[in-house]
Amino acid sequence: MNPAVTNLLVSLGAMQVARRLPMDDPEFINYLRIGYVAAQVIAVGIYYYITLKIKSKNDLTVLKYVNPPSAMNPDAKPELVTTTVKDYDLDQTGKAIKGLFTGIAFMAFLHGYMKYTQPLFIQGLMTVKGVLESNEAKLHIWGKKPEAELARPFKTAPGLMDQFTGKASGPQTDVASIKEAEKAGNKAE
Repeated sequence: MNPAVTNLLVSLGAMQVARRLPMDDPEFINYLRIGYVAAQVIAVGIYYYITLKIKSKNDLTVLKYVNPPSAMNPDAKPELVTTTVKDYDLDQTGKAIKGLFTGIAFMAFLHGYMKYTQPLFIQGLMTVKGVLESNEAKLHIWGKKPEAELARPFKTAPGLMDQFTGKASGPQTDVASIKEAEKAGNKAE
């Protein structure tokens, strides 16, 4: 099933359950906080396990792709990236961990400053679900083959501006784009 659909279903179901929980009981809120922190620790643990799996596989296959220029900087040129599968996977896992910590900081603001409690319950569920459905988890935990949507570099969903301009937002892996970037000398390693 599509992860966007399952995210919607889990979110809606969790909201219905959260409405029936005693959110005004301080003892229950403490349990909710413990559950949220436990979910975050589990998510970090899963990412750590994925990192160990990536390092143990030590896949040094060369991976070349072209990052398109940023929409915010129209003068930028496409950038050629030459890396290994291992380094790419470690980089993607690192970005996911940073995203996890950004979510924790946002939740600390929502709960600590704004005093919202329902998001603790919902985000506790969604974080673990998101980690287990990530591309890296599919490859290194669930053992799926790096084909189609799991082929490296991972395709990114088109952004709002990409839909209007019709330009591709993700990395380009075709030979023509790579040769053009090599000629231009725009390398990032």
